[in-house]
Formats: sequence, structure tokens, C-alpha cells
Amino acid sequence: MGKQIPISTSFHLPDGREVTIETGKLATQADGSVLVRMGKTMLLGVVTASPEARPDQDFFPLSVDYQEKFASAGRIPGNFFRRETKLSDYEVIVSRLVDRAIRPLFPENYRNDTQIIVNLISGEKETLPDALVALAASSALAVSNIPFNGPISEVRVARIEGVFKVNPTRSEVAKADINIIVGATMQDVTMVEGEANECAEKDLVEAIKVGHEAIKVQIQAQLTLAKLVGNPEKRVMPELPSHPELEARIKALASEPIRTVALSASAKNDRKNAFKAISKTVTEALVAAFGEEFMTKNARFAKDYFDKVKKNVIRLVVLNDGARLDGRHLTEVRPIWSEIEFLPSAHGSAIFNRGETQALISLTLGTKLDEMMNDTAMEMSFEKFILHYNFPGFSVGEVKPQRAPARREVGHANLAARSLRKILPTNAYTIRLVSDILESNGSSSMATVCAGSLALMDGGIQIPCHVAGIAMGMIAENGKTAILSDILGDEDALGDMDFKVTGTEKGICGCQMDIKINGLPYEMLEKALLQAKEGRLHILNEMNKTISKPADDLKPHAPRVAVVIIDKEFIGAIIGPGGKIIQEMQRETGTTINIEEIDGKGQISVFASDKVSIDAALARIGRIVYMPQVGDVEVGIVESVMPYGVFLGFKSKSGLLHVSEMSWSRIDNVEDEFKEGDEVRFKIIDIDKKTGKLRLSRKILLPQPAKGAGGDDNQGSGDRRPPRDFDGGRDNNRNRDNDRGGDRRPPRRF
Repeated sequence: MGKQIPISTSFHLPDGREVTIETGKLATQADGSVLVRMGKTMLLGVVTASPEARPDQDFFPLSVDYQEKFASAGRIPGNFFRRETKLSDYEVIVSRLVDRAIRPLFPENYRNDTQIIVNLISGEKETLPDALVALAASSALAVSNIPFNGPISEVRVARIEGVFKVNPTRSEVAKADINIIVGATMQDVTMVEGEANECAEKDLVEAIKVGHEAIKVQIQAQLTLAKLVGNPEKRVMPELPSHPELEARIKALASEPIRTVALSASAKNDRKNAFKAISKTVTEALVAAFGEEFMTKNARFAKDYFDKVKKNVIRLVVLNDGARLDGRHLTEVRPIWSEIEFLPSAHGSAIFNRGETQALISLTLGTKLDEMMNDTAMEMSFEKFILHYNFPGFSVGEVKPQRAPARREVGHANLAARSLRKILPTNAYTIRLVSDILESNGSSSMATVCAGSLALMDGGIQIPCHVAGIAMGMIAENGKTAILSDILGDEDALGDMDFKVTGTEKGICGCQMDIKINGLPYEMLEKALLQAKEGRLHILNEMNKTISKPADDLKPHAPRVAVVIIDKEFIGAIIGPGGKIIQEMQRETGTTINIEEIDGKGQISVFASDKVSIDAALARIGRIVYMPQVGDVEVGIVESVMPYGVFLGFKSKSGLLHVSEMSWSRIDNVEDEFKEGDEVRFKIIDIDKKTGKLRLSRKILLPQPAKGAGGDDNQGSGDRRPPRDFDGGRDNNRNRDNDRGGDRRPPRRF
């Protein structure tokens, strides 16, 4: 077979950068494959689907996997296997962004196993590939025969110095105060996720508009590519089997009882049991009408029709009666209570309970050594703030084996972490928050944000204010729209839009939206965001009743840290040869010491469980980095005794205390006055500019006797002759003779 002839098209981003989409050259045995390229960044998007659905398949089995090949950045993986293994959290999050945008756009009767794989095969540091992944996935679908109500695409929108930019570079994103990814079809926005530095609701809507306009250009490019390859004929999907008579009978039997329960304002378990009772009663009636054999054969139809009736009835109750399943008003937030200092051994803790959703969060403080390494193809970095989210089966009354975190848990943790990160102060600690969801009936990720903020304040982390989150829903039908604040789990499933918004009193910090309704006006979206703001402010007020400002100090058992900034030339002296000095310092003081160079300076972080240990380590560091100045008064230890003076050691320095500077009285024998190990208080009187040698004086700190009041006439009257530099090799008697004889030769420098 000869070389494939590629077909390609291209478009330009608003700033002029070209993006090319090519098909027909790589992975041609897949149902659809494309190569998306921008500069040196290349992504291979491939889609395959089973020819037929599995028998009795009652859901759409779609998987979306994004993976970055380390070779794309010229790197070898740092793990034990030296190969790409399971997806990293970052890759999972990107995969979820694509999945959420495209999953609703497959036909309802399409149940074939479908797999989308997008690989980064070439990358460059400044290009963020995550904003191109959905383009690659949708383009692969566009050139395939798989039925899909797209195309779609996604772009990153960042506001940098007041200006919105589409798909900015990595360094530009670092300066952005709004950073979101928008997914959309040609007509409608389908997905939004991102973060902001307390932005206003209208600014978020404006960013979404900018992203949608850029997406329209990308969708047109996909349509052009599909046309160039002949607009592949999509698979003819078999009609889903149905039973109109059974559907009509279930609707007649179940509608009114379901409406009664929907209006009963009951608790979750009561409501759940009531719906089960209705289902059982309807099933018994159907068995009586159609026979047991018929119902056994059509049990799946009966279940689907019952769920459909329940969803439609509850939606109409909300729209027509303005009533919610638990009896609340549309804008009402469920009752809230919270508690701090719940876990006595943690470094901070909090419980946040809203309705039937409960999150328990623990705070742990660690050192630089506890930072989490993020080893991706494009960069290796270390994260000082870690948030883990756990959703056990018992939180919803289910039996579920404990396994590794699912994609949903990774995504919820990411949303909570990016929200709380906006208020974290710069500090030397590694901070880990663990959210264990103990009960759930909607919006456990937002409960995690609230509990996390409370735990940070309880632990004495000096955040400026609380961050809270709220989950919103929307139901729109027949020209009527209802926006629901603080949605229940049931309301999440039956709504047309669910979105989560986090923020402070000043503005939005994070958002995650999945929009299922077609043609949602931007005015309605802004209205929903403003209603979310009202709910957020209410939650913040409730949180402030528990704790409104951070504790003044850390918990008594929390690790302490002290940070010292030094000149970077001292870093080597503190570390020592082979790390000898710093290791000895840590061992003897019981501390953990971290040194790093930041902005041309050395930053030393000293961690310990008590202040005494920190002070001991800081004292040692201070001695090493000490820069003596003329006039400093210090205390030194006699290291050696010579006929002409003593050498004193202090703060890793040493200097000569000459015999002439020991006392106002004459000293004939130095050994009679000092011995090794003695402490001597002195003052630095001179520093040689060339050699750095120090001249010390003890007598200058002593009271000077009155003239003629005892002592040697020369020294007692304050002989000002500077000392000579003795090398220790001359005759000691001659040295004394010279002193006594008043030798006037200028001193030699020592």
C-alpha cells in the first residue's frame, strides 16, 4: 500500500497563530483520526467504535483518554518503569473537560462502545495543549462515520492586564486574573470550567462570549475538513425498541402519585422509599394487566418509562408550582451548621453540613520535603497545596468497594483546590487538605470548599477571608425557566444545566458548568450567576458565625517554621561538603532545614515541633552567615593561647585578641590570664580590608583606670601603640623586650 495522501485545513487564532487539522496520513485504520498542529505542538486524535451495540446495552459506553507522551518534550518518564503508565490527575482533568462537552451530543439511541484517544506527540514549553484536545477529539469524530451532533471545540480564555486572549501562552496565563476553558457547538455553550481572582459575574460572562466566538471559527474548520474528505456517511442507527402501550399505562398509573411525593417536602430517604413504593405498586398493576411473563421480558422498558415519567413530573412541579422536592423556595439554601476543632490530633479540622450533605476536612502541615511532585511531559513541578477528595459509598447509603479515586473525585478535588488556592498566603508550609464526604445529597464538592476554608482558619493559616461554593441548577421548558439554588442530587439529574460557583464576598474564584439546554441566552446565564452570588453570600455569612478570622497561632502540636533570607554565597557554607554541616545541624537540633535560591537570594526554611529547636538551628545558621562589623560586641571562646595573645572563635569566625588589647594593665604572661575554652567578651576594633582579618579588643569594654592609679605607667596610661603582627617564630623574650623598650616601628598587619 502506498503512502497516504493527507487532507488538511487550517484556521487562525485571533492573534494570528495558525492551527492546522490534517487527516488521512496517520492511524488510518481507526474510524477517524486527525493530527492537530500549532507551531511545534502536535496532537493525534483517534476515535473508534464497535460496529454494533452489545446486547441489552442500556447506556452509552464512551471513554475519553488524553495522554501526554514524554517523548513529545524530549523527556524520559521518571517512574520505575520509565514508560507512560496510568493517566496523571492532570490528564484525567483534561479528559473530563472533553467528555463533559461531547457526551450529550451523541444520539440517544447510540449505544455502541466508543473510545476517543488524544495523545500529545510533540510539545513546546509555551503552548498549553489542553485547549486543543477537544478540537482533536471532535475533528476525529467529524471525519468518521460515527453519529455525532457536533462538531464542538474548546478554547482557553484568559484576561491579562484587562484584555481577553484566546489560547494564551503558558507565561501569559501566569499573569491572568481570569482563566477558563469554554466548550461549545456552533450555536450553544456546553461546558465552562476555570478560575478567577475574585472576578465579577459579568466579567465571567464576557469571557465566555469571547471563547464562543473563537470556537465558531474552529467548528467551521472542522466542517470544511469533513467536506474535503467527502462528508462521511454516518452509521444508520437502529431504532430503540419501544412499547407505546406499556409507556402510556405507566404514565397513567405513576404520574399523580409521583406528583404527590414531589409536593410532600420530604427528606431524601423518605422520598426515595416513597418512589420505590410507587414503582412496586405500578409493577404489580402491570403484572396484573399484562402477565408476569410479559413484565419479566419487558422489565427494562418498564424501568426506563417509570424514570422518564418521574423526571417529567418533577420538572413540571418545579416550573408550574414553584415547589422543590424538599419544600424549599427556588432561591433558598438548605440549613447549614459547621464546627471546627473537631479532630484533636490534626493541625486543623472542620465539619461543614448543608442539608443532607456533610464534609469532614482535616488539615496537615508539612515541610518542603512533603511537596507533591507533578511529573508531566511538559514540566516537572512541585505543589505546596494538596487537596484530596474521597467519596465513599456509605455517603449515599450504598455498598461500594474502596478503590483508587475515580475521575469524578479527581475533578471535584481540582475544582475545590483551585478555588481555595486563590486565598492562600505565601508561606513555607506544604498544606494538605483531605475531604471525606460522610453524607451526600448534592454539591459535595462545594461542601469541600466551605469545609476547607473553615479548616484553614482553624489551623491558623492566615487567609484573608472565607471562600464558599454553591451548586446551581436550571429547568427550562415550554417558555418557562426556573433557576434553583443549592440543588439536591435528584435536581442535578433532572435539570438542563448544573453549575458550581465558588468565591469570596468580592467575587468568583472558581466555576464548573455543564449546560444541557440549547440556546441559553447570555442574559439568563448572568441571571443564574447573580442568583448564585446571593446564595454564596448567605453561606459565607453562616461560615463566619463559626469562625470569621484565622486563629492567631498554629495548633500546639503543629510544626513550626521560621524563614531566613541570606546572601546566596552562604548557601554552600550552610550545606557543607557533602551536606555534612546541614545534616549535623538537623540531627543535633531536631529540625528540618530546607534551602533554595529565590530571586538571587537564599531562602532558608527551618521546621520543628517547638520554638526551642528552631531557635537553636537559627543560632547556628546565624553564626555561619554572620558578617562582622567594626564596633560589634561579641562573646568568643579561646581556641588557642599564644605568647602575644589569644585567638577567639565566635559565630564561625575567629580573630586575634592581642596582649596589648586584653587589659588596661600590663600582662606579662598571657597563659596566666587565659586558657583554652574560656569565654571572653570583646569588641571588633578593626577589619583588614584586604585579608578580612579581625582585630579584637577586650580592654575597650573595661573601665579605664584614672591616670597614675596603679598598673604599668605605659599601658596604665593608655599606651596607644598598635600591636605588631607576631608570627610565633621569634624569641618570646625579645618580643617582651621590644614592648618594654617602646619599639616605635609601625605594626605589621596580621
